[in-house]
Amino acid sequence: MTRIKVGMALGLTACLALAACGGGSKTRVHQNYGGASRYAGLNVTLERRAFATGPISSACMSGGRKAANRELCGCVQAAANAAMPSGRDQRLAASFFADPHQAQVIRQSDNPTHEAFWKRYKTFTAQSETLCRGL
Repeated sequence: MTRIKVGMALGLTACLALAACGGGSKTRVHQNYGGASRYAGLNVTLERRAFATGPISSACMSGGRKAANRELCGCVQAAANAAMPSGRDQRLAASFFADPHQAQVIRQSDNPTHEAFWKRYKTFTAQSETLCRGL
């Protein structure tokens, strides 16, 4: 009888621990940007990447680049969400996929708004290169 109670207690504890892990989030961005996780005692390495949808991922997918894929473009969008939370910034950056010359125009502009955007854009590109390398 004691073995059954101990077994049930262990089983219940395992179920509660598993339930405490959560089931995901309601947002479209999955955290844990890059990096591999190695589980103790197991010879398995899992890697989680950031993923999101939005104007940059859409522009990336429709931009006609050979290397574009859903995983890469979603990762780039997640980096944009972190570095440029403004929808206006993201739409401007997304326009560079169709018109790369526009990026040069913005970069060389003396407009303070463009200069501030360009700083955020540089942060975004550096983050996306780091997070999305190899996808």
